[in-house]
Amino acid sequence: MSEIKLATDRIGKDPIGKLLLDFSVPAIIGMLVNGIYNIVDRIYLGHGVDPLAIAGVGLVMPVMMIIAAVSMLVGIGANSLFSIRLGEKRSDEVEKIMGNAFTLLFLIPAVCITVCLIFMKPILRDIMKATGDVYEYAATYLRIILYGAIFAAMSPGLTHFIRSDGHPKTSMLVQIVGALINIILDPIFIFVFGLGVAGAAWATIISQFISFVFVLGYFSSKWTRLRFRFKYMKLNAKLVGSILAIGFAPFIMQFAMSLVGILQNATILKYGGDEALTAMTIFFSLLTVIIMPLMGIGQGAQPIIGYNYGAKQYDRVKKCFKLAVLACAGLFTAGFLVTQFAPGFCFSLFSKDTGQLRELGILTIRICTCMFPIIAIQMMSGQFFQAIGKPVQASILSLSRQILFFIPSLLFLPVLFEALGLRPIYGVYCAFPLSDFCSSIISGAFIMKEFRHLKKLS
Repeated sequence: MSEIKLATDRIGKDPIGKLLLDFSVPAIIGMLVNGIYNIVDRIYLGHGVDPLAIAGVGLVMPVMMIIAAVSMLVGIGANSLFSIRLGEKRSDEVEKIMGNAFTLLFLIPAVCITVCLIFMKPILRDIMKATGDVYEYAATYLRIILYGAIFAAMSPGLTHFIRSDGHPKTSMLVQIVGALINIILDPIFIFVFGLGVAGAAWATIISQFISFVFVLGYFSSKWTRLRFRFKYMKLNAKLVGSILAIGFAPFIMQFAMSLVGILQNATILKYGGDEALTAMTIFFSLLTVIIMPLMGIGQGAQPIIGYNYGAKQYDRVKKCFKLAVLACAGLFTAGFLVTQFAPGFCFSLFSKDTGQLRELGILTIRICTCMFPIIAIQMMSGQFFQAIGKPVQASILSLSRQILFFIPSLLFLPVLFEALGLRPIYGVYCAFPLSDFCSSIISGAFIMKEFRHLKKLS
């Protein structure tokens, strides 16, 4: 395991700013490209097929988020444990963690996919309230996406190990390869082959499979001595419990977001119809591009925080968190400025509409992003607690925005706005900044308490 030590020892020694830059920049680039390839379908569909196709794809996003949640549950949980064990110099356990993660990333998504395929029609019609053309677009896209969803879970879940193995640039390249393939295949399948929504789905799952192959290629290469070994793929109950406990926070946050997404879409269709759903899907597409680089900062900070926490270098842990928050705040502020002062340009990336849809889209973008400058602490705090192996705190913070604040706001504000003689759909939009503000306050309180605890341990 000598090569592993050479790749990771610097995490406990090099200047924190340099480490965060080295680990975050590749992750930011990779996540940004990944974000682009998650929305490029909607750009092509909005301009070349039908704006309602954007609504159809947006409607099934909660289902896709559940698959992503499983990837986070195992991938981030195992990766946090992986980094902590390296910091504790227990390198003999890392391949056991990897092997169990591989098995879990296959089995859990397989069950989810099977259930979704069996109950796809009632999920779309009865739960998500899809009708007409929106239903047809959604059903076509979702059915094909589910065929390849195993790779959508395994590829990002396993990519975390490449970064924590001390090779963040390789992790970035794996993400970029998949994204570029999807961007190239999308216009070919949608326009040249005339497959429309189905073409967008096929391009996505092919690119995800190729990314998965590249991940396996790395762990069979000379660049690392780590391997996915069959003897470690037999599940160990204690190890599985640790992985799932640490990964529970990002999982429950993503899972809660998917359930909230279902409720949110149903509420939007109730108060605003198909056009409002299209406008909200365009907003979430923009949000993906803004959030992905910030997730890259979190992914870059995670192995640094985890390793130094395991090594009991608590001053380095706190410094890494503070720098990560400052970087996130800068990017959120940039996103705020763009969405507030150029919302029309942002909307035009997805649709040429110049009528009511455009007006609704611009309003959606402006209201939903108005709290961006203050929510960096909210985003980083959950990742901080999962990095140091404290799933309870991470879970509470992850759930606070969705369960404590967003759902009550989503249910109450449209009714209040309607009673005041305003369009109830505006109440749906205002639920976003209100929940962002409240959860940021809670996150700040948790971090201050943990920092006081770390000061006592120093």
